[in-house]
Amino acid sequence: MANVGADLSVAGKLALRAIGRRLRTDIEPAPDLEAFTQRLQALLSRAPDGLIRDYYWLDLAASQPPWVGSGLQLASGDEVSYFVEGRAYASRLLDIYLDPALQVWCKVGAQGEVFRGTRCSHSFRAAGEGELLFGNYFPNDWADRHGTRKLEDSVYDSVSGQLKLLVIRWQADALTGLRALRDMDTSDGLFSSEVQRLEQGDTAPPGWEYLWHLGPAEIYRSHSNAEHANCIRCKTHGDVGILQQRVDMPLLESSAISWRWCVDQLPSTLREDSVPSHDYLSLAVEFDNGRDITYYWSSALPVGRGYDCPLPNWAGKEYHVVVRSGKDGLGEWQNERRNLYEDYRRYMGEPPARIVKVWLIANSIFQRREGACDYADIVISSDNDQLRVL
Repeated sequence: MANVGADLSVAGKLALRAIGRRLRTDIEPAPDLEAFTQRLQALLSRAPDGLIRDYYWLDLAASQPPWVGSGLQLASGDEVSYFVEGRAYASRLLDIYLDPALQVWCKVGAQGEVFRGTRCSHSFRAAGEGELLFGNYFPNDWADRHGTRKLEDSVYDSVSGQLKLLVIRWQADALTGLRALRDMDTSDGLFSSEVQRLEQGDTAPPGWEYLWHLGPAEIYRSHSNAEHANCIRCKTHGDVGILQQRVDMPLLESSAISWRWCVDQLPSTLREDSVPSHDYLSLAVEFDNGRDITYYWSSALPVGRGYDCPLPNWAGKEYHVVVRSGKDGLGEWQNERRNLYEDYRRYMGEPPARIVKVWLIANSIFQRREGACDYADIVISSDNDQLRVL
């Protein structure tokens, strides 16, 4: 009953916030999909000959299970860009919705691998042939890289909203086509944003990669400052990402992880052990049994509090432990050290055999607040060995 009470308390606070924003007219209106369509269609009609091979429009209800055909049959090597607008609402009452960049995934052909972009636009070169398919992600998750779902498709009945997609197949390369349309576009910079994304390339710090079934992001970047020549900067706002580095060490009684972090802003102002407020910044360790323990700075829960992840797709896999709480110490570098063997035994049960990954987690999709943090000096050690991760 404690978890139910927490959920109701958080939902009540979020509902009051949403009502207050509505009374102040602070709630951002849903995107105008008709205006989006008309603006881009007008631009397409003025595109120079030989720039665009063909294009397709697609309407996608947020409640539609994957996969939906675009009508575009791709050959290997075709260069494609897509642009998406709309919202996928988890709760209209609480004003909780997903950005379309997180919601819309795609693949080429029924046996193709799933992928998505980091923004509401994405460009790629087809690695195989087949129809370009699109699919909604939330509230499901991918069971494999071909887009099999972990949960029954009936879970999509809880989602509402509408998405509109424009898919362009370029006559030549995508970047050339995007630059041409960027120079013609005088509105919101949609094409400028995609050109900038392609020109900057992958922003993930070297040696790290994003968890594939959550998708890529632009949350984490290599950074340096007066105190640390090598650190990782995290900035999140209405998005989610898990950055991972592989390790391979035995989990011994003396195994520990230490790190330094400077948390400037927490993405939640509420307790994080409820689904609609589960926004946080953390460092996690994954073990060879597929489970992970994640250490985070809570807005409201006491230090030492531990709980199983409230998200249905992560329950039984991820365990949260509060290592700092409240506003004291924000904006200052803090030193942490945790005995992994003792924490696993205390919170999760009999310890497994090996440590296999270190994660950095940022989630701000529910309350859509900003979160900011720097990480440095991540080290896994034991009486027998030491490994510097960062």
